[in-house]
Amino acid sequence: MAGTTTGIPTNVTQGSRTKGGIGESTLRPDGTLKVTGEFAYSSDMWHEDMLWGQILRSTLAHAEIVSIDTSEALTVPGVHAVMTYDDLPAEMKNYGMEFQDTPVLAHVKVRHHGEPVALVAADHPETARRAAAKIRIEYRELPLVTDEASATAPDAVLVHENREDHHASHVPHPNIVHRQPIIRGNVEGARERADVIVTGEYTFGMQDQAFLGPESGLAVPSEDGGIDLYVATQWLHSDLKQIAPVLGLPEEKVRMTMAGVGGAFGGREDISMQILASVLALRTDKPVKMVYNRFESFFGHVHRHPAKLYYEHGATKDGKLTHMKCKIVLDGGAYASSTASVVGNAASLSVGPYVIDDVDIEAIGLYTNNPPCGAMRGFGAVQACFAYEAQMDKLAAKLDMDPVEFRQLNAMEQGTIMPTGQPVESPAPVAELLRLVKSRPLPPERQWEVADGDADVRALPGGLSNTTHGEGVVRGVGYAVGIKNVGFSEGFDDYSTARVRMEVINGEAVAMVHTAMAEVGQGGVTVHAQIARTELGVQQVTIHPADTQVGSAGSTSAGRQTYMTGGSIKNSCEIVRERVLEIGRRKFGARHPAWWSAAELLLEGGEVVTEDGEVLAALVDVLEDEVVEIEAEWRHRPTEPFDLRTGQGRGHVQYSFAAHRAVVEVDTELGLVKVIELACAQDVGRALNPLSVVGQIQGGTTQGLGVAVMEEIIVDPKTAKVRNPSFTDYLIPTILDTPTIPVDYLELADPEAPYGVRGIGEAPTLSSTPAVLAAIRNATGLELNKTPVRPEHLTGT
Repeated sequence: MAGTTTGIPTNVTQGSRTKGGIGESTLRPDGTLKVTGEFAYSSDMWHEDMLWGQILRSTLAHAEIVSIDTSEALTVPGVHAVMTYDDLPAEMKNYGMEFQDTPVLAHVKVRHHGEPVALVAADHPETARRAAAKIRIEYRELPLVTDEASATAPDAVLVHENREDHHASHVPHPNIVHRQPIIRGNVEGARERADVIVTGEYTFGMQDQAFLGPESGLAVPSEDGGIDLYVATQWLHSDLKQIAPVLGLPEEKVRMTMAGVGGAFGGREDISMQILASVLALRTDKPVKMVYNRFESFFGHVHRHPAKLYYEHGATKDGKLTHMKCKIVLDGGAYASSTASVVGNAASLSVGPYVIDDVDIEAIGLYTNNPPCGAMRGFGAVQACFAYEAQMDKLAAKLDMDPVEFRQLNAMEQGTIMPTGQPVESPAPVAELLRLVKSRPLPPERQWEVADGDADVRALPGGLSNTTHGEGVVRGVGYAVGIKNVGFSEGFDDYSTARVRMEVINGEAVAMVHTAMAEVGQGGVTVHAQIARTELGVQQVTIHPADTQVGSAGSTSAGRQTYMTGGSIKNSCEIVRERVLEIGRRKFGARHPAWWSAAELLLEGGEVVTEDGEVLAALVDVLEDEVVEIEAEWRHRPTEPFDLRTGQGRGHVQYSFAAHRAVVEVDTELGLVKVIELACAQDVGRALNPLSVVGQIQGGTTQGLGVAVMEEIIVDPKTAKVRNPSFTDYLIPTILDTPTIPVDYLELADPEAPYGVRGIGEAPTLSSTPAVLAAIRNATGLELNKTPVRPEHLTGT
C-alpha cells in the first residue's frame, strides 16, 4: 500500500491531537465479535412465544393463478395462520423503491420463478415448511418474455399491463422500464475523421450479491397496534415508506431497528421479508421470525442486471478517440426495483474515463419474466466498464499502441466535459492511476516451481485438483480503468441526518452519535466515531443503534455513507461544538480574552484550546450538568435529471476512479485460469481510516474477479427458471481463488466534500473485471466478449 497526497485543502475544522480521530486506522468496534463468532446477526434474534414464518414461492416464471387451496395447510398442528393476497390487511398491496409495481403476494398471476404466493406462520420452522408444502396452487402457464426481442416485439406479451409510473409516458414500449439517450456532438461527422473503427458486442452475466447472512428479521406486534421490526437492511427509511402503507399503519407505528447485517452489496436495498413477517405478526398478534435458507435467498433479493452491450469507437492514427456509439440493454426482470436509476448510470458513464466529444448513447432497461434485478455494487457502471475497456484494447491493438499509453493519451482530467455536458470539477487522475499499476514490478514467473523440481499445485490453474504441473500454462497481463459516480443522482434529494449529544458522564466529557445509517460491513460505525472524536475532542464516543427514531441517513449504497452521513455527523458536531463554546464564553469569558479574540477555538483532548494550543478550560468544567444535543440534516450540492431526449444535465455530485493490472496464468489445454495478482490504484480523496480504505478496495476487487471467471446466475432461456440457486453451483471466490491485491491510493481531495473524501467502495469493482478479461485475452489471443469466462470459452469444447 502507498498513499500520495496533494496540497489541496481537506476542510478539517479541528486539530488531530485526539487519539482515534480521522486519518488513523482505528480498529472496528464489531471486528473482534465478528471474527470470534459472537456478533449477533439478524438471524440470531429470538423472542419469547415467537412464531416462524415461511413463504410458498411460485414454481413457474409466468402463469395465471387459477386457484389457491390452503385448507390442508390450516389443519397442520402448530400452524397459526396461512395468508394469501386476499388476506393482506390494507388496501395498498404493492410496494417498490421507485415504482410500486411489486405485489406483497402474487395476485392474478406470477411474473417470475420464486415469486411469493402464500405465507404460513407456525410454532416451529419445520412445521411452517411442511404446512407451506401442503398449499395447493393451480397455474395456467403464460408465454414468457425473456430477452429484448420478446420484450419489445409489437405483439409482445406485457409483463405489466396499464402502467402508471412516471416513465410510462416516454418509453417506446410498455416492456421498457426506462430509456435514457445521451446525444452530444456529431457522431456521423466524427466517424469520417476516424482512421480506425472497432465494434463489439458484449454480454455481461447476472451476478448475485452472495452475502453470507441470508435475509432474516423479527416482527413484534406492539400494544398500540403497531409493529416493531428488527431487520437487516440497507435503508431503514426507504423500507419504512414501503412497509407502512401495506400494513395500513401510519409511519410512526412502524418502528424499525437495524439488526446485525451479514453483508449486502445492494441486495438488501429492496424489501425482502420485512412486510411478510410483519403481516403475519399482525395477523397472529405474536412475534414472527423469518429466516431464508440459501435456496430462498437466491429468489429473495434482486441481482445485478445482465446486459447486452453494443459499442462502436473510432480513433485517429495517432491514437485520439474520435467518437463513440453504443446501445446498452439491461434486463430488469419482472419488477422495476432500481432499474430506471441503473439505466441512467449505465448511460451517463458508458463513455468511461475518456475524452470523447462526439457520442450517441442509448440505454434501456427491460421488464421480462427473468428474476428481478436492481442494485449491486457498481450500479450500471460495471457492465459498461467491461465493454468500453475491451474496446480500448481493440483500438490499441489495431493502432499497434501500448494499451496503457493509449488510455493515458485519451484520459479525462479535471475540467473534462462529460457526455452529459457536466464538467468533472474535482481531480480525475486517470493517467496517474494507470501509471501506478503499470509501474509495479510483475510477480515472478513460474512461481509454482519448488526446489526439488516438483510443482506447488496451489500456485497453478486448477489448484489442488492437481490438473497440471505447468504444462500448457501461459501468462497474460491486462489493464483496465473505470469511472463511477458517488451518491444519489439525477435530482434526487440526497441528504443524511445526524443527532449528536455531548455531556459529562462519570467525570468525563463524552459524545453520542445517533444516525439511521445501515452498518452492513463497510465500517461506517468506525469512521463515525473517528469524526466525532476529531470534531469534539473527546475520547469516548458511543454509536447509538440505527433506527427510525432519528431522521433518514439514506441508503448504504452508491459509495455515499462516509460522504453523506459522515458529512452530516461533521455538520452536527460543528453545531454542538459552537454551542459548547457559547457555554464556555458565558462561564469563563471574563477570565481570558482568547474566549472572544481568538480566530478559532478548538476542542481537543477533552479541553478547549486556542489554535496555538493554549488550554482555556476542561470540557467537564464547561459542560458540568449541561447537555448539548442537536439533530440536523445535511445535503450535498444539488444534481438534476438528465434530459429525456439529449441526456444533458448535471446528474452526478462526484466521480471516483480506479485502475487495475491483472496478471493471470491460463492452462490453455483445460481452460483453467489462475489470477496471480490484481493490483489496484485508486484516488480516495482523503483516507479517513487507511486500513478500512484498503479493505474496501480489496473487497471490491475480489467481487469483480468473481464475475470475471466464475460468478453467474444461470436462467434457463426456455423456462426462465434459475438453475443454480446454491453456493454449490453458484461459485464465489474463496481465499484460494483470491490473488495478492496490492493497493496504491492517492489522496486528491475533493474541495466540495467533507474532509475531501471520495466514495471508495464501488470503483474497484468496475475495472477489476475487464482487467482480468484483458489478461486472459493476452494469454490466449481469444476475443472473449462474455462474462464470466468459462473453460469451454478457452478450449472451444
